[in-house]
Amino acid sequence: MANNSRSITDAQQGIHENLLVVVQKHLDWPYRKPISKHTQDAFNRLNQQISTRLKDRPLILDSCCGTAMSTRLLAAQHPDALVIGIDRSAARLGKEYNTELPDNAYIIQAECGDFWRLVHLAGWRLQKHKLFYPNPYPKAKHLKRRWHAHPAFPALLALGGEIELRSNWDVYVKEFCTALHYATGSGGKGAEVEILTAEKAMTLFEKKYAQAGQALYRCKFEL
Repeated sequence: MANNSRSITDAQQGIHENLLVVVQKHLDWPYRKPISKHTQDAFNRLNQQISTRLKDRPLILDSCCGTAMSTRLLAAQHPDALVIGIDRSAARLGKEYNTELPDNAYIIQAECGDFWRLVHLAGWRLQKHKLFYPNPYPKAKHLKRRWHAHPAFPALLALGGEIELRSNWDVYVKEFCTALHYATGSGGKGAEVEILTAEKAMTLFEKKYAQAGQALYRCKFEL
């Protein structure tokens, strides 16, 4: 497995020079792209399922959950909370496990940015929000595809809670921390780039990268 894992290399070696300009633009102008129908339908179904359970239980969002390995682990670690795993890929979410999905976990096929907007409009507040190894889009020209430079970034901020991002590309984590500080006016306090120490892998990507000897990075920030 280690031989099949390649580290990220690209011409962009540091924080993108246009990062804060893009973040400010999204803060100034609301995201008006129509919500995708399949995401709206998925949210409506989920809302019917958990509306009564939301009244007295913490909520954890596991965005870009891939095969939902992390969703299952989070649900086991936080049995008092409701854990929602979201990914746009039916193929990834369709991975079979030997055990049933925990009773406090839900898996949704949806576009994360649209889903965040719907969660915000519904007035849900998060205890924790996890983004484990999202697609880094490492080419400089793809800056706006990264979540911290995406039009949905203000919706992510509005959900509150403790946000945790993990990546094997340090630039992505540095940009995420910088965007958080800028957008929240924290003055550079709170979000730090950490190197993950040895612990149980939360995702298949994390397991693969760790076995390949790659450095893994994390940003945690209380919104």
